[in-house]
Amino acid sequence: MTSFHTLPLKAALLASVDTLGYNRMTPIQAQSLPAMLEGRDVIAQAQTGSGKTAAFGLSLLQSLSVEMIRLQALVLCPTRELADQVSKAIRKLAANIPNVKLLTLCGGMPLGPQLASLAHDPHIVVGTPGRVQEHLKRGSLHGGGIKVLVLDEADRMLDMGFSEAIDDIVKRIAKHHQTLLFSATYPEEIRNASRRLQRDPVEVTVEAPQETQPAIEQQFIEVESARKLDALAQLLTGERGQHALVFCNMRRDVDAIAEELDRRGFSALALHGDMEQRDRDEVLVRFANRSCAVLVATDVAARGLDINALPLVISYDMAHDPDTHTHRIGRTGRAGQSGLAMSLCTPRERPKADNIEQVLGTPLTWHPLKFSPPRGKTLNLAPMKTLVIDAGRQDKLRPSDILGALTGDAGLNASDIGKIDVFTTRAYVAIRRELANKAMERLRAGKIKGRNFRIRPLG
Repeated sequence: MTSFHTLPLKAALLASVDTLGYNRMTPIQAQSLPAMLEGRDVIAQAQTGSGKTAAFGLSLLQSLSVEMIRLQALVLCPTRELADQVSKAIRKLAANIPNVKLLTLCGGMPLGPQLASLAHDPHIVVGTPGRVQEHLKRGSLHGGGIKVLVLDEADRMLDMGFSEAIDDIVKRIAKHHQTLLFSATYPEEIRNASRRLQRDPVEVTVEAPQETQPAIEQQFIEVESARKLDALAQLLTGERGQHALVFCNMRRDVDAIAEELDRRGFSALALHGDMEQRDRDEVLVRFANRSCAVLVATDVAARGLDINALPLVISYDMAHDPDTHTHRIGRTGRAGQSGLAMSLCTPRERPKADNIEQVLGTPLTWHPLKFSPPRGKTLNLAPMKTLVIDAGRQDKLRPSDILGALTGDAGLNASDIGKIDVFTTRAYVAIRRELANKAMERLRAGKIKGRNFRIRPLG
């Protein structure tokens, strides 16, 4: 049974599935959806990219009564980035169901606009535990009608210390509800959470078959602490370094390393939880649209990152545990692409490498690193540059409007224009670096949708 049409789904949802090109169910969907549609609690182990969001999205939309104006489904995610992804995916699935109101409620965003949006109850809320808990406590969010609670990437939420917030949220919502728990790993904390929050759950575990495992080459490089930055810079000078993700264990190191790479001529940016939300959004936009070559991040901050063609991942610090290491390397080698994952290991970090080796059950591949003679500052710039347009969805601005202005009055070829992201009040467009100034001047002199908007370079 691999076709969605074998499931008792609403015609509107089947139409969405067909429009999105979902021809057959993925293993996680085939194994979890029948139980979820029956109203059973489910605990499912599945990696990012397995199709789990569509699975629980279809299930909660199937149970939705649009004519009933009250909150019926709550999805909790560890980060704002993941919550945004989940919201977009559910909106696409709900495209053929009129009048579905979905809100994204996350910390790091102003409370005022969220309170205004909650003047009328939404049908679905996707959010982070802290902010959802805050709204439930204030009474701005009403949980008495919730039919479905989804805990997405539950292992990461527990790692981030959200266990108490989740327990408090459960106490504040309808007593009888379906709980769907998705986790990439099954540590004992997840087992305990399931026992606490679920009733007789159906357990689903999906391992990717060997022949579909992504082609990820792993290399481990032993290096002295004093030479770590030199080693990192050297690894990033290759072709793959034009788009690389670097993991650090500590937030303070993320800033220091990004600054040092920038000083050495790399287009590098930092990403961690201490940053303002808009700054985090803009960093993710620039990395995804190739106007930043190197992103230096903590594990938690990079959790919502979803980039298919990422050729290189580097662990500047060895991961604390094998599960985290697996998540890191899984950021490369996606969507059928090959990938390279490199780990810098100081003598003090060798026990962590030994632990990874033990869990993998195969010897690690160690590569010596010959340091090149010191050279002057070498520019390793990203191929694109981002322009910011101070207008967005609230101005009825669409990506096609921006593309039309750039290929029309601005005189650019479509091949010179990269990713276009339109948010509520801003839009970001990637332009080939050498043409960015020309594009900006032309856009400032012309109009988009017959109107003049403020346009500036980002970074």
